[in-house]
Amino acid sequence: MPDAAAASYLQDYRPRFRQPSAGDLCIDVPAIGTDQNNEQVMEVFTRHRELMSLPVVEGGQPIGLINRNIFLSQMSRPFHREIYNRKSCIAFMDKEPLVVDAGMAIEELTQRAVAFGEKALTDGFIITRDGVFAGVGQGLPLMRVVADMQEARNRQVMHSIEYASVIQRSMLRTSREALAQTRLDADLVWEPRDVVGGDFYQFSAMPEGWFATVADCTGHGVPGAFMTLIASITLSKAIEQHGPRDPARLLSSVNRSIKQMLGQVDGQDETPGSDDGMDAACFWFDAAKRQLCFAGAKTALFLLHPGQAGVEMIDGERKGVGYVDSDIDFAWTNRCVPLQPGSLVFVTTDGLIDQIGGPKAIAFGKRRIRELLLAQRERPTADINRALLDALQAWQGPHHRRDDLSFFCFRV
Repeated sequence: MPDAAAASYLQDYRPRFRQPSAGDLCIDVPAIGTDQNNEQVMEVFTRHRELMSLPVVEGGQPIGLINRNIFLSQMSRPFHREIYNRKSCIAFMDKEPLVVDAGMAIEELTQRAVAFGEKALTDGFIITRDGVFAGVGQGLPLMRVVADMQEARNRQVMHSIEYASVIQRSMLRTSREALAQTRLDADLVWEPRDVVGGDFYQFSAMPEGWFATVADCTGHGVPGAFMTLIASITLSKAIEQHGPRDPARLLSSVNRSIKQMLGQVDGQDETPGSDDGMDAACFWFDAAKRQLCFAGAKTALFLLHPGQAGVEMIDGERKGVGYVDSDIDFAWTNRCVPLQPGSLVFVTTDGLIDQIGGPKAIAFGKRRIRELLLAQRERPTADINRALLDALQAWQGPHHRRDDLSFFCFRV
């Protein structure tokens, strides 16, 4: 939000409402002392499965945070428990977490969190009172408070949403640029239903192959955009931790992170009204083997080999990522498919498949996608996607667009 718009917004807001502060976001969580070891850290994380980060204190003052996922990943390595169990808990501690006073205003806290980087939103931040540890704050409640404050004035809300669209598109730009720089015959369509959307994509190329994701998060508009931020960041962290070659493992890692972040653990919704997650398709293409490794969460793959009479469909698991009913240890499956020169691959979120239209007001469906892919199989992928968009627009007619729209078409 531009400074002038922010100033106008706050001038209208402050006389009518008490300004929330960091203390309103403070959550009472366990803390651990520097004299305690990693075995005791493991016991705390085992007892508190919803705990994303464990504060470390010394003399009542916070000195660091232990990230749950990083800690468990390190301790699961061969012989690491034997080596580190009896060592001090500071071995895996982030020594420079964001620390704020409980009296800090939300506006200043938001600016500090953004300047501090994405770990302040994913790992959380420490809150103190008069320099003494009081608890932790988390990125999602902070974003919710900011959203509530924005909604107090509709004009400012719309202004911020338009600016959020710029931010969301900027987040996706790196992947688009990476795709454009490859020699791959590929085309990507991303059209949010509203100003911002709940779909996102990622693409990255390496000498030995490339990785791509097309995902549909819960909701659309502002809630959907918040979920894309959460899902995209957790996916990036999973790729940093595990690498891009095992899409199924990445989905499992994101599933675990989203459930812990949103308190959707053990089949229970610890945050009333929260049952959020994403459907997604993740790919790793091995250039040397000319093999596509695919893992899907309630998302299917359309595949058409040269000379093939019909479009083959490869289904993903019928389980979404992060939702209340998704087990925290659910394991997705990689489906590895050898591709021939000229093989055409297509994947879409349900915004295309479920769009209502036609004379009987029914869904566009998968059959029409298969028919169009067959009819357009010899054309460049950009032309194929344009033909799909034209067919969808004709099918939709006067009906309202139901969902965000994202699909990815490529030929090897």
